Amino acid sequence: MARAKGHVVVTAAQRAVLERLVRAYTTPQHLAQRARIVLMSAEGTRNVDQAAVLGTDTQRIRRWRRRWANAQPAIAAAEVSEGEDAYVDDLILDLLRDEQRPGRKPVFTAEQVAQIIAVACEKPSEESDRPVSHWTRRELAYEVIKRGIVASISPRHVGRMLEDADLKPHRSRYWLQREDQGH
Repeated sequence: MARAKGHVVVTAAQRAVLERLVRAYTTPQHLAQRARIVLMSAEGTRNVDQAAVLGTDTQRIRRWRRRWANAQPAIAAAEVSEGEDAYVDDLILDLLRDEQRPGRKPVFTAEQVAQIIAVACEKPSEESDRPVSHWTRRELAYEVIKRGIVASISPRHVGRMLEDADLKPHRSRYWLQREDQGH
């Protein structure tokens, strides 16, 4: 039988880590499936047979065979040199995770986001020309544009920033600037 391009070799320690990932209830299913692919490949199971058993396509099997085969020397070297199981576990987990994909660069800098969040934590005042009792997404978007923090921003984007920061200005009592603390 001819050998596949992504020949998979798994040491006993690596097998233990992969089997632990497959059995753990908390392992995300995509990682467990990838660990199964590596284990089945190490046993010599053909790509077509793996695809049928795992309910996936052969392209995915080939991809994970190849990635494991390419990373095997580094994992084996870490096993020998480090001798720490946790380090090898982390290497295997990193290998099984999705690779970083390119995406759109952030529109706003971290400083701008921090300033927007700071404005959201302020109490709306008469200086802002917005006689409101609390910030809404729309009012907050208009205010940060007016202050020159950003050139433009949608209320929805402001809402996403507030959700990411777990802020709810419409529910807050402005705990960051309480008047009874002498501010």
